[in-house]
Amino acid sequence: MALWRIRATVDDRPGYLSVLTASLALRSVNILAVQVHTTEAGAVDDFLVDAPDSMNETDLLAAVTKGRGRDAYVSRAEAQGLVDQPTRALALAGRLVHDPDALGEALVALLDATEVRWRPEPLSGRPGYEAARMTLADPAGGSFEVLRRMPAFTPAEYARAQALVELSGSMLRRDDEQITLLLPDGTELVIRAARIDDLEAVRGLHERSSAATLQRRYLGGGAPSEARLARLLEPAGAGRTLIALAGDRVVAMANLLAEGDLAEVAMLVEDDWQRRGLGTALLRRMLAHAERSGFAALMAHTAADNVAMLRTLRRLGAGQADRDGGMATVTLPVPGARPVGPVGKETPAAFG
Repeated sequence: MALWRIRATVDDRPGYLSVLTASLALRSVNILAVQVHTTEAGAVDDFLVDAPDSMNETDLLAAVTKGRGRDAYVSRAEAQGLVDQPTRALALAGRLVHDPDALGEALVALLDATEVRWRPEPLSGRPGYEAARMTLADPAGGSFEVLRRMPAFTPAEYARAQALVELSGSMLRRDDEQITLLLPDGTELVIRAARIDDLEAVRGLHERSSAATLQRRYLGGGAPSEARLARLLEPAGAGRTLIALAGDRVVAMANLLAEGDLAEVAMLVEDDWQRRGLGTALLRRMLAHAERSGFAALMAHTAADNVAMLRTLRRLGAGQADRDGGMATVTLPVPGARPVGPVGKETPAAFG
C-alpha cells in the first residue's frame, strides 16, 4: 500500500461526496483523512488515501473521474501527511508564539508551497489569492508571495494563512519595544508593548488616577469600560499601545489608533508620575512608530487648559492648536512624511 494525496471538486449537493468515496472504495483505496473546502465552483475534497501498490496516478485519476470528481490533482504523500490540518495549523501557531519571525517557514509548511518569496516593499494592493498565487502582508514589514502550481488555493487555505499572519503580527507587537527608561530624576521604568493580559494592571492605573487626570484623558467621559480597555490594549491595524511599568505596576499608558494616513495618539499618566519626563518619552516612541508605519501625522485631542501637554507637543514639533471651546486639537507632523491638510473638528476627542 502507498500514501497518496487526492484533491477534486464535486458538486456541493447531497450524495455527491459518497459517489466519489464509493468509486475509490471499489478500487480498494482506503481513505485515511478528508477535508472539505467550500468554494464558488463546488466542494473541493482533499483526501489522504492508502492505495494498493499496483495503482498509479493515472488509475487514481480515473477513479476520481468515475466518481464524478473534476479538476483532480493526485500526488504521492509522506507519512507526515497523516497529521490532520487543524493539528498542523495549531502546531505552527505554537511555533510562531515562540518565534514570530518564522512566518515564512510556517506558510511553506501550512500550504505545502513550492516557493515563498519575501519582498521588502509593502503590498501594492489588497492581500488575496489566485489559483497558484497568494499574497500576504508581512506584519514585520514587506510582503509574502506564496506560490504553488497545483492544486489551486482555496478560501479555507487563505483564511488559515491569514490567521497565522495575524498571530505573527500580534506576537511581534507584544515582543517589540521593551526597553528600560531612565527618567531625569534617576528612576528606572520598563516600557513595552501592551497585551491583553495587562488588563487588570491597566484597570489599576485608572483606579489610582484622579478624576481630573481621567477627565483630561477621556475629555469628560470618565474611566472606560472593560471592553473598551481591552480594545485599547490591542488596537487594530497599525495601532499600538505602550505601557510603562514601575516593577509590576502600570504607571502610564499611551495609545496610537490608526485613522487612514493619520493616527490619533492619547496618553494616561498616573498623578504621581506626571511632570517627570515620562509623557515626553512615550510620545517620542509613538512618533517613531508612526514614522516606521508610514503615517503622515499624529493627532492629539486635549483640554484647552492642559498647558503642560500642549507645551510637550510643541516641543516635539506640533503646530498651533486648533481650539474648539474647551478642546484643543494638535497635529504633530511625522518626520519625512508628506504634509497634511487641516484636521476636522468632528474627530472624536481622546487625549490627556
